[in-house]
Amino acid sequence: MVTRRDFLSRTLAAGAGLALPLAPAMAQPAGAEAERNKSVVQAYKRAMAKRSTAALAEFMAPGYKRLRAGVQNIARNAEGQGFPSPGAAFWQDAFPDREDHVEEIIAEGDRVAMLWRITGTHRGNFYGIPATGKPVDFLEIGYFRMSGGKIAEGWFMADEAGLLRQLGQPLPKRKDGTLIAPPVTDAGEEGDAVLKRLTAAPAAGEAARNKIIVARSKSTQPPQPGDRAPNFKQKRFGLQHLHDYGDAHKVADQTPTSAFPGRNDHVVGLLAEGDRVWMRFFLRGKHEKGFYGLPPTGNRVEMPEVGIMRFAGGKWTEAFYFGDELGLMLQLGAPDMLLG
Repeated sequence: MVTRRDFLSRTLAAGAGLALPLAPAMAQPAGAEAERNKSVVQAYKRAMAKRSTAALAEFMAPGYKRLRAGVQNIARNAEGQGFPSPGAAFWQDAFPDREDHVEEIIAEGDRVAMLWRITGTHRGNFYGIPATGKPVDFLEIGYFRMSGGKIAEGWFMADEAGLLRQLGQPLPKRKDGTLIAPPVTDAGEEGDAVLKRLTAAPAAGEAARNKIIVARSKSTQPPQPGDRAPNFKQKRFGLQHLHDYGDAHKVADQTPTSAFPGRNDHVVGLLAEGDRVWMRFFLRGKHEKGFYGLPPTGNRVEMPEVGIMRFAGGKWTEAFYFGDELGLMLQLGAPDMLLG
């Protein structure tokens, strides 16, 4: 299987931790504002190594808002039980040797998006999971809105399902026995609306044309001849762990497309820089058929997902998807399904 390192060309050397150099300039410079914003976000990530709230505060704009935490689902299911907030959880005893390794960063205007790996060893209580001594290596992604060279908003999503699988542990049970699932908000726009807006005027430049191709993949319009290169590769599935589970349990045909026959994804935003387009969207649908062995529940689901696309010569050549699998399984009432 092709790993994400084959796709992400700027992966830093293992063990580099948070001593991160600034990302190299793109072949097509994004402009002064975008480059400055990328530098600020990378400096913020370096400052996390100091484990100091004061060191991080200098990067935050007044009224900074964290719209979503990286381990949002695990933290929400642990609320009211004396555990630290999501932002502090990794800084204490749970993963004392945590290191972050930036793999990809992109910026457009006042927006920055970054993908990184978190490595470490589980040495202490993590939201009710006693120390296992196991090493972990999982993904997290962050979206940042910048204002005046400061971070005004942050949105984070970690691979919580992958983390629990690596620890070999189920989601810790709440004292009241309830499961806290992410709400279905119907946020974002239908793909047709996004595509209509992007095509309202002639596309100005490569980045605009690439955005249109990606938006078309979430619309009711069929792909156009030549949208994708003949050697197009999907490097990662948004539901990678469930995909692997389906293969192992011989239910690989019970995909989201078949399980949620009325699926209608909503697009939250598109960022483009150079040969890349990042798309944040919600996988949306109703669970009406078998889903990797899980019988239909009739539940509506809405899972945040990010796609990282690469283009060459105006053609879509690679795609890498990363979704909130634990949140989706919570909505279906089966948070521990992957441990079966």
